[in-house]
Amino acid sequence: MSHARRYSKDTFLTRLAWDDLDHDYLRQLAGLAKIEDLAGAGLAVRPARLGDVTTALMPEGAQGSAQLTAREPLIVCGLGLIPIVLNTYDENCSFEPSSKDGDSLQKGDILGTLHGPSGPLLQAERVILNFLQHLSGIATETNAYVQALEGSDTALLDTRKTLPGYRVLQKYAFACGGGHNHRIGLFDRVMLKDNHLAVAGATGGNRLTNTVSLAVNACEDLAIEVEVDALDQIPPVLEAGADIILLDNFTNDELEAAIRLIDGRACTEASGGITQSSLQQLGTLGLDFISTGAPIHQSRWKDIGLDWL
Repeated sequence: MSHARRYSKDTFLTRLAWDDLDHDYLRQLAGLAKIEDLAGAGLAVRPARLGDVTTALMPEGAQGSAQLTAREPLIVCGLGLIPIVLNTYDENCSFEPSSKDGDSLQKGDILGTLHGPSGPLLQAERVILNFLQHLSGIATETNAYVQALEGSDTALLDTRKTLPGYRVLQKYAFACGGGHNHRIGLFDRVMLKDNHLAVAGATGGNRLTNTVSLAVNACEDLAIEVEVDALDQIPPVLEAGADIILLDNFTNDELEAAIRLIDGRACTEASGGITQSSLQQLGTLGLDFISTGAPIHQSRWKDIGLDWL
């Protein structure tokens, strides 16, 4: 039985934009960060003395401004969080951006300027920097991976290897770096991985075809992706009409053989052991996608300064 391909590669080339994020959710994250600092949230025994004991010593009613500066080259990400964080501390604080998310900045470039009552600005400083340094680190690392694929038609995808609670922000940062987003959670794609197939007793043959066919028929409005770890699993998956075949930990020779076998009847995705240095060669094989969580979980925070004016 032959199955018509349901989706083109372009269908899966999606990126989270800032307006795709739930700002109420982000306000909750900012609020959690505030009570960690001011009230010891997370401790089994809360401190007897609450608040910012250092800023309390500063002149009452003082106003000020502070500038955010890149102290090394980076792709900026997270500027939209700054007003959210500032508003959590004091509605009279404001942010004047000098750049936008996704911009490539050099050492010494200005991200923007904070204005408002000095006390709340001092209290919000570390929370703002934590978000910016982390997310800019992901965006910068992702951009390096994207650059390694320059000239290739293969697209870079992220994974669900994200810190719980911070997934949308980390995936947004991946998008700001030029990558594309894979599924957001367990709800937006059927993805039959090796453990699913093991539980179903469907690692090959007709049992594998029947299991994938069940997914195709039961979830007509969702893409069906199937992970395989051997070439002989590909024909049963194709027979069932899978939309994407994830080639897990294949060698380059095996990837080439898999691409020939699939022959455009499904999208191809390579994953497992992907490094920045391996991307250039992988990009020549004709894969539709390469997925990796490394730019998120192996990125380094970027050095951003907040300097009082």
